[in-house]
Amino acid sequence: MTSSAKREARRSTNSDGPLLRALTTIPALAYLLIFMAVPLVLVISYAFLTSGRFGGVRLPVSFESIARLTQPLYRDVLFTSILTAGAATLIAFLLGFPAALVITRLTPKWQTVALIAVVLPFWTNFLIRTYAWIVLLNREGLFNHALANVGLGPIDVLYTRSAVVLGLSYAYIPLMVLPIYASLQRLDPSILEAARNLGAGGWRRFRTVLLPLTMPGIITGALFVFIPSLGNFVIAELLGGGNSQMIGNLIRDQFLKARDWPFGSALSLLVLALLVIIVMAQARASRRTREWSA
Repeated sequence: MTSSAKREARRSTNSDGPLLRALTTIPALAYLLIFMAVPLVLVISYAFLTSGRFGGVRLPVSFESIARLTQPLYRDVLFTSILTAGAATLIAFLLGFPAALVITRLTPKWQTVALIAVVLPFWTNFLIRTYAWIVLLNREGLFNHALANVGLGPIDVLYTRSAVVLGLSYAYIPLMVLPIYASLQRLDPSILEAARNLGAGGWRRFRTVLLPLTMPGIITGALFVFIPSLGNFVIAELLGGGNSQMIGNLIRDQFLKARDWPFGSALSLLVLALLVIIVMAQARASRRTREWSA
């Protein structure tokens, strides 16, 4: 190929570049616009309108729904939801970190098998898995039968806050295991070996080496568990039996039962603002952790 032909080919490639980038970008931008930007604008606008007599929204513009967020009842529901989601996240970490650590010490073949076992529950319908916990935790279930055999039961676990925390932990624990496993896989084993040679015991190696170096994965896993747990209303409804009101249930009730769309939108904005703060804090913590490890 002559030099002129090469220049012509480069010009053709450069001229096609912007068009190709536009064609590949437009679908993603359309998706973000239709399924994210438009719903978000609607929720924000609904929060500042007046509830219709039979549902929906109408003018005039009102700040009543925003003002209602400061009432003690709704503050308590949000606070309880944060505590419940936080407890589920903590349990998922306490179970997920050892599981991820064990998986990394398996041979590559068995690591694949173990990872499939971790994500296997996601192949089953979410409602079926939740109903299975009802069968396990009721007074005639396997859990209470096991307690009765050792003289400790039966006890009422179902339809309590503990059942909700347990259900949330079970539902989202794979989202804790996988990021921690990825962080552990990237960890250089020679660092732990050096700490061992310097006389650090098992607990000290975990506290001063292993835990800090895997903190990005831990923070990511905590975020993956906490966010869906905070907004989940199915588990709170089924395992809590209506006795464990969470912010997700409250939002659902405002839209589908009370037909108060402005207040439901205001509650959604409150949760969204909280999650934005959490994500920003997570990004800052991850950046600091990377700078420290570097």
